[in-house]
Amino acid sequence: MYNGETAADIAKRKGLRYREDILDNMGSDELIANLFRISQTEQKLKKDNIKGEKEADNTHYNIGKNIREVIAKNGGTMPEDLPTPKKSLKQIEKENKLIGFNKID
Repeated sequence: MYNGETAADIAKRKGLRYREDILDNMGSDELIANLFRISQTEQKLKKDNIKGEKEADNTHYNIGKNIREVIAKNGGTMPEDLPTPKKSLKQIEKENKLIGFNKID
């Protein structure tokens, strides 16, 4: 879905630290596209009873390519061109927990 970028390429472009989750560092449009890709891939793997890593990888790639084509057809912004949020989901969750602990009920 990222025009040939690997997970490592995406993490590097986004400036993520080692083992930092890519999905936690996406805005809503990018996250929605990725969750849709993941969901559609899972459904196809189950529906077509696809077995083996190579076949699953090919399915994953083709679903991502199809979603990318839909984004382009609808005039959307390609995932690699979307901005990375300033704060990750984990950072926001951590801040919200800290705020919650400091409140007096």
